[in-house]
Amino acid sequence: MFEAPPFWMYVVGFLLVLGPLVTLHELGHLLVGRWFGVRAESFSVGFGKEIAGFTDRKGTRWKLSVLPLGGYVQFQGDMNPASVPDPSAPKEEGNFQSAALWKRALIVAAGPVTNLLVALAIFFAFNLYYGKPLPVDPTDVGTVAAVTADSPAEAAGMKVGDRIVAIDGERMESWRDIQQTILLHPNRRFVITVTRGDERIALSVTAKAKRIEDGFGNSQTVGLIGVSTRDIAERYEPVGIGEAAVRSVRQCIDTVDMMITGIAQIVRGDRSFSELGGPLKIAKFSGEQMSLGLPEFITLGALISLNLAFINFLPIPALDGGHLMFYLAEAIRRKPVGPQATEWAYRTGIALVLTLMVVVTVNDLFSLPLFGS
Repeated sequence: MFEAPPFWMYVVGFLLVLGPLVTLHELGHLLVGRWFGVRAESFSVGFGKEIAGFTDRKGTRWKLSVLPLGGYVQFQGDMNPASVPDPSAPKEEGNFQSAALWKRALIVAAGPVTNLLVALAIFFAFNLYYGKPLPVDPTDVGTVAAVTADSPAEAAGMKVGDRIVAIDGERMESWRDIQQTILLHPNRRFVITVTRGDERIALSVTAKAKRIEDGFGNSQTVGLIGVSTRDIAERYEPVGIGEAAVRSVRQCIDTVDMMITGIAQIVRGDRSFSELGGPLKIAKFSGEQMSLGLPEFITLGALISLNLAFINFLPIPALDGGHLMFYLAEAIRRKPVGPQATEWAYRTGIALVLTLMVVVTVNDLFSLPLFGS
């Protein structure tokens, strides 16, 4: 077990992760809006009552608000921070609602796109600095060193000395590939291809679901088949700019795929709802990763930035994806959605988001050892 970080590290870690990422998200909206000549009335980091702020030469009120759980840009023509259109606002230059449809769509998309670019930049920098991990002896990769008695692997006929070369037809190039593929899918049946001498054998193995804890006491459900492999010595090979960029894109795609898979598993019941985290868990993970070192902390920032991009692209009214959904409907209908339907949709969306926030916060309180569960 790792030693629990001091309480101040949770607070500082949370602010250093979420604060900059939310600010960059909102700056994406603001800068693209200004590029298109749309005036911003306020730019807030946090919600609720203003703690401190100033008004710039363009008339935008920059402020720090009391609840550090997000932020917003309120453009001219918005009824509120959720960017609900104000039907009484005059149709004039600089009004968000008066901008061309494609401009409004780009302004809205700029926030989550900025978060995506932040994650890509972090992965890109790490790939350039560290290079890519490669086994010193590629022939050792995936070689089974032990098979647990009464395990799914033993039941399927896997033996010590077998070498795992593919899972469900996808080639496994490292132990990380094998581990991540199986761990992420509890209760799933895999077709694992192994080489045994000169033979190539396909084995049907169903991963057993097991609840495990990390060094900080955080638990999650993973898939296990009951094998261990030989210790693999690794080296890091430098990569060029092009390969670093390609690897960064691949890492982002894989991370988003894991998010979608995890959510689907929670809905199906394959994974515990307690693994769904809110702001308190973000604070906990931030402090823990900060205690492990700067690379781990920055990596967490990339993952949360991707989470922000993913969540904000969901087609839920009051989120960026909800606005884009309305703009798509406007493009198809060639006229805006009616004000009454828009208002009710945004009210429903805001209620849904607030309900989800309450649920995940309560979930955090019941699941975190930090709060005595």
